[in-house]
Amino acid sequence: MKLRRYFILINILIGIVIAGLFCFGGPVLFALAYIAVFAIVLTRNLLIKGDIRVKIGLSLTFFIILLIQIIFSFTSVFPVMTTAAFPFGTTPPDLLFWLRKLVGVALLVVPMVISRYVSIGKYAAYYLPSVREAKTISIAEFRHSYSRIHTAKETAESASARLSPDNFKEIMEDLHRFDQFNYVNDGSLTDAYFAEAAASLPDENIYIVISNTGSPASEIISVFTNKQFNHASLSFDRDLKTLISYNGGDRIYPPGLNPEMLSFFNRKEDAGILVYSLPCPPDKKRRLIDKVREINEQGSAYNMLGLVSGASFRPNIMFCSQFVYKMLEHAALAYFTKPSGKIEPTDFVELDYRRSLKFEYEITFN
Repeated sequence: MKLRRYFILINILIGIVIAGLFCFGGPVLFALAYIAVFAIVLTRNLLIKGDIRVKIGLSLTFFIILLIQIIFSFTSVFPVMTTAAFPFGTTPPDLLFWLRKLVGVALLVVPMVISRYVSIGKYAAYYLPSVREAKTISIAEFRHSYSRIHTAKETAESASARLSPDNFKEIMEDLHRFDQFNYVNDGSLTDAYFAEAAASLPDENIYIVISNTGSPASEIISVFTNKQFNHASLSFDRDLKTLISYNGGDRIYPPGLNPEMLSFFNRKEDAGILVYSLPCPPDKKRRLIDKVREINEQGSAYNMLGLVSGASFRPNIMFCSQFVYKMLEHAALAYFTKPSGKIEPTDFVELDYRRSLKFEYEITFN
């Protein structure tokens, strides 16, 4: 009975904290709350006995969730209210502000839910072997365990290199440029670009480009996808003069739909791109060009939050592979089925079961 009262009291306290955060919390309090929850779930994950690979994976997951929480808080909930702890800062709050704040509060419980249903639920099945069971452990099992530990160590070292302070520093410096609710990019594609795209109509193909760019965002994404290629682009011509995708703008354009140049991809020693062609009749290519022109005129933004949640608050807020897949759907060229918010760049090749794509060429930069 006392234990039940204890849990009821804890739940009430948690409810009060969440309600107070929603009503009175500013950017600093939100950040502190996210960090506190991160510390709690990370400590729990490290203390519970279990597979080291699972622990590493969950720890990295909690860390990237913390990043997303802080990014969302400072770029969407409090983009102009970072000077005061109380939400009523320089701009009067409106309904959209409170809806964003509600999402920010909801994000607070995400790592706790994951910890409860993944970490605790999975580790509950683990137990230490008895002395009798320990006697039956074979040399082969010892070798297998050593191999698993060695693999986990290599994975951790690779993840550590990709999750470098320099990568996070560059991403944090760019946070103010992103917006999950408003279009921040428009007109980055010029009339000259659309003239070049129109000149490609006789070529009855479009080109899907999968790349290993080495950008900070790509490096961090690769930790969770465990894939070498983590960026997808679309081109209307084989020479990639009309190459476009959703990206951070490389500090030249705002985040969203932007033109891309080959120099954009040359950021690390093993950087490279793979170019595939997909048959596309002129009428469908024209339809795609018109859709790109429409997005360019309406505006766009990069869907950073969608990389984890798969959600998009407005039609033209997308990430790279989501954009390429939606373009294929728009022209009835999609050759596999998957929710657009969950598309990974390598899906375009790995899910091509009917061999709709044709490999054209590869470019390596170093």
